[in-house]
Amino acid sequence: MSNLLTEHLAKFSEAEWLAAVDEILPCVHDVDKNALQIWFRFFPLELQQYAAKFEDRGELIRGLALQGDFEIAAQIDRSHHFLYGHRYWAKVKCVIEKMAESEPPDALVMTKNGSTRKSAADADGCNPDCGLVDVIKEVGLLAAEKLKVERKLTNAIAAVGLATLNQVGLEAFKAAEGKIIEPTGLMKKSPDTIVAERAKDDSQGFFGFLKTVDKKFSLEFLANNYSGKFPVLNDQQVTHASGLDRSQNWQEKDDRCWEGPIPVECTSASCGTCWVGVLAGEEKLSEVSRREKRAMKVFGYNQPEGEKPFLRLACQVKAYGNVTVAIPSWNGVFGKKVRGNVEDVELEPNTTSAKRLREVVKSAVSGE
Repeated sequence: MSNLLTEHLAKFSEAEWLAAVDEILPCVHDVDKNALQIWFRFFPLELQQYAAKFEDRGELIRGLALQGDFEIAAQIDRSHHFLYGHRYWAKVKCVIEKMAESEPPDALVMTKNGSTRKSAADADGCNPDCGLVDVIKEVGLLAAEKLKVERKLTNAIAAVGLATLNQVGLEAFKAAEGKIIEPTGLMKKSPDTIVAERAKDDSQGFFGFLKTVDKKFSLEFLANNYSGKFPVLNDQQVTHASGLDRSQNWQEKDDRCWEGPIPVECTSASCGTCWVGVLAGEEKLSEVSRREKRAMKVFGYNQPEGEKPFLRLACQVKAYGNVTVAIPSWNGVFGKKVRGNVEDVELEPNTTSAKRLREVVKSAVSGE
């Protein structure tokens, strides 16, 4: 099922979607700035386009060493669970559907300079050069008006909704129920409170200023079907801290969770299983090492530049304060085959017994 809106969205490359996200960030509340950028890395358009070429799903999975639930079509209503704006999903989805069904779509009905909203009845016409930012802002505005909330709270989920429509198509988009995951814990509070609380570190007690290596903090995690937090010592590797959490049978929740709530396999940056999006506290993590930076490129995860970006391999970072992360529902190795930006790369030695996985990863990296 196709129409003017879906055809218009399909014109833009992944790079152009990411550029639109960067441009709209000033119009997004702080609570969702990282979350918005993380979602576009968790569900990259180039991977979806590559996957669409395969009739044999098994061949795709083997070729990219995919694990977990990587197909956004199967998680239209929950892929964005870690956004504050997720609570507005039902209304945003409705706005997008109505916009897509109008001819021409309201978002594409602009004045000649593309700067003024007008109705279909009095518009100068459908502007084929209308940018992604214009469309995102239109959806965000309409949703905010109906919900009676600040526009900065709906722009992020509007961008995610439009990107989801672009990846799955109108028929699948409409078929999704529009259900939301009810917020719990801190996520039930106001966006300003969430931002302020995430910025704080756990109290170290009355004599905390005397502590050094024995300081203890918290790492909060949000995954597709579970959430919580675990303690992490100052200067402790995140996957090590996660592995010490035996409070639940984590593998029952996610097959990739051998030890603790963060999926893990090798702990040496050789598999990409433990990649996470840092919703808050990226400044409290150790800097990106050469090994991590190289591995992230091999995996295709599109880690931003910078010493402390919002996309990390949890096995390669140490924490120095409270951190909040989102856990993706999948992992894989697609830098070579999908992005074509990886030359000859020799993965770091894997010191675990995961020989089979290492062989699959090497096959995916080879491009064969």
